[in-house]
Amino acid sequence: MELFDVYTTYDIAPVSAKGYYLFDGEGKKFLDLYGGHAVISIGHAHPVYVKKLVEQLDRLAFYSNSVISPLQQQVADMLETESGCTDYSLFLCNSGAEANENALKLASFYTGKSRIVAFKNGFHGRTSAAVAATDNSAIQAPINKQHAVSILALNDLVSLEKTLENGDVAAIILEMIQGVGGLDEPEPGFLDSLYKLAHQYGALVIADEVQSGFGRTGKYFAFQHFPQQPDIITMAKGMGNGFPVAGLLIHSKIEAKKGMLGTTFGGNPLACTAVLSVIEVLAKENLLENATKMEAYFRKKASALSLPLQVKGKGLMLGIDFGFPVKDLRANLIYIHQIFTGSSKNPNVLRILPPLNIDEQALDQLFDALKTELS
Repeated sequence: MELFDVYTTYDIAPVSAKGYYLFDGEGKKFLDLYGGHAVISIGHAHPVYVKKLVEQLDRLAFYSNSVISPLQQQVADMLETESGCTDYSLFLCNSGAEANENALKLASFYTGKSRIVAFKNGFHGRTSAAVAATDNSAIQAPINKQHAVSILALNDLVSLEKTLENGDVAAIILEMIQGVGGLDEPEPGFLDSLYKLAHQYGALVIADEVQSGFGRTGKYFAFQHFPQQPDIITMAKGMGNGFPVAGLLIHSKIEAKKGMLGTTFGGNPLACTAVLSVIEVLAKENLLENATKMEAYFRKKASALSLPLQVKGKGLMLGIDFGFPVKDLRANLIYIHQIFTGSSKNPNVLRILPPLNIDEQALDQLFDALKTELS
């Protein structure tokens, strides 16, 4: 039986990993500066993570949400303490797409409206409403295109207000730093007006923190770099360090009735244990602070390349816009220098999304390779 073709693949088959390195079957060592789409937050095979998951597997791997789950409450309490998001409830699910799908559904329930506002180069997932809000018609089937969606240029306040004036917008969904799109960010003035207009016209604001959440930008969530507070926050990738888990933080002003949202696997004991391990390690090892520190070092090293380039992003959600397509450069980094990096919708941007415990020596390895290739 053939495997379904998901992505364009590189001819590399990792069989083990430790920290921020991957190893293939021949023992060849690869520096992981991509983290499997920003999923690996505390490093591969972190001892705390492995120990707690093994212990939980031995106790209870799964039961449904029809019984009380103390582990889910622990996740909610620890997340509230560490993130500072104190006026929200938590719904746990399984993937970023599912988190955004449920967020959009909840916004529609709450407002009684159906239109979604999203932004160009945004990516929100591959489920029905989430993919309709994603700026990529190639991954939208006809069934997805039935949703009422307005995709606007980022920072276009005139178009945003004009769309909201129609009175049918349930939610505005946006990434505070666009991931797949190429690390573009909303301007602070635009964000301030976006929140005001959303509340004026009765729309909810959904912060898609699927890639940027759990410390990736140097704060628990990227929206915390700005003064405003979203109505719903979605999260996934880094919260489980590789275990499939996702969630929504739902502001207390939103009246969500029992039965509006549901899940079979969401918040299962193994998923909760993975999240608790990540939260613990992020705090004990000061990984949010390390993300900020490594960003400064990264920018310093990039400026020394003496090329007309632009560093984009925050923390360890970074990209370098070289001004030319980086497809061949990325392939050389993998095959010649054994370094994993990421691509984006912007063909000129090389994305850097390493585990948050990365150090200067590992970044030196990247920039030494870049110097060789760019020369």
